[in-house]
Amino acid sequence: MEDSGAKRKIGVIGGGLVGALNAIYFAKEGHEVAVYESRPDIRHEERVVGRSINLALSERGRKALRAVGLEDEVVNSGIPMLGRMLHSHSGQTTVVPYGKSHQFLLSVDRRKLNELLLTKAELEENVTLHFKHKLVNVDVSGGRMELTSADGTEHYETADVVVGCDGAFSAVRKAFVRNTRFDFSQEYIPHGYKELLMPAKENGQHAMETNYLHIWPRQSFMMIALPNLDGSFTCTMFMPFDVFGTIKTQDDVLAFFEREFPDSIPLFGRDRLLETYMANPVGPLISIKCSPYHVDGRAILMGDAAHAMVPFYGQGMNAGFEDCTVLHELIQKHGGNIELAFAEYTQTRNEDAEAICDLAMYNYLEMRSHVTSRWFLIKKKIDNFLHWLMPQTFIPLYTMVTFTSMPYHTAVERWHWQDKMIYRGLLCAGAVAVAVPLGLAIHNWTEENPWKAWALQFFVSKVID
Repeated sequence: MEDSGAKRKIGVIGGGLVGALNAIYFAKEGHEVAVYESRPDIRHEERVVGRSINLALSERGRKALRAVGLEDEVVNSGIPMLGRMLHSHSGQTTVVPYGKSHQFLLSVDRRKLNELLLTKAELEENVTLHFKHKLVNVDVSGGRMELTSADGTEHYETADVVVGCDGAFSAVRKAFVRNTRFDFSQEYIPHGYKELLMPAKENGQHAMETNYLHIWPRQSFMMIALPNLDGSFTCTMFMPFDVFGTIKTQDDVLAFFEREFPDSIPLFGRDRLLETYMANPVGPLISIKCSPYHVDGRAILMGDAAHAMVPFYGQGMNAGFEDCTVLHELIQKHGGNIELAFAEYTQTRNEDAEAICDLAMYNYLEMRSHVTSRWFLIKKKIDNFLHWLMPQTFIPLYTMVTFTSMPYHTAVERWHWQDKMIYRGLLCAGAVAVAVPLGLAIHNWTEENPWKAWALQFFVSKVID
């Protein structure tokens, strides 16, 4: 490799959220950046509803945007969500705050954010964007990339460093697999998703409370809704594929919603519900883990290409953006030595990425099922009370993951320790609650008849022996 501080030609594969943000980071470090995206430029494409899954922006993502001067613009175009609003079968709602009153998530439009990042990257004089350029193959050790253009012609490009930000079905990762000692696993969960659109009311206002993530938890499946600036809600159903398979006709759709989500029907409007349900596809959900994330100082995987996760902790984008923060802080730490930065990135980031992938799986169970239990709500209040009482000692898991930049694996370890302390405390409190009245009862019983005290002492001594 060249000198550690030398400026290099960076080939970023993928012009999505993480790819575009990475291009900005590398450009600000003085490198020449070329972004290759297989799709057309979304800034000039017709808007298509059906496969977006709205985004929830939290502190990790905001920190990455802050570093490139985009946080305020993104925040101003988002809608704060203060907590979850749970909808029962009867239509009754229950609010579960995310944390303290100043803590909230931001509902962000995926496409608008991607467009903003692409425009910001394009404004950097050392960034070029190449759309309709699909990566066919890449030599991750040598930087030679084989691409096809929209007309099907093949051509080759070279880069000193190849950055794979090309999503869950990454072509760059496929090239990594051909390297020795590369571990890779993927898991499709038995649930899929279908996106629906709840329109604004005639006056342009939202049909439900605006500043909440709405959830219809139904044990084995659920529906969620995130607010949009135009007064609509992007709704997503998450259900087992076999349940989706039972809903084939418009009558099936209405019967299902009348049984499971009756309060939502007038909010959608019967015709709009039927139209969007029948038109939009059911998409799969996949979790991916792999290691290592790099090949020397020549190639690296980031975002979904490295750690695709199911969307139930709202951390997919935030984790991908944090990848950029972590990597570029390491590049600075090592004085521009990309090879050392890549090696430490794999060493430190893999543990965190796998932790949040596992937490995302866990949170689906919580969102569709646990949130309806009385114990969950009691535990939430205990967590919040202990956090108020000892803010540096007890921090709820959701707060650690969503409202701090604490490493994900550290948050999980701390969560397990805190829960252990809580359960021990409850056990001790329960023991005391039983022991005190029992002791008083025994005292009164023996005080009335001294010979009973002698009999009790004799019995206890025999049990101990």
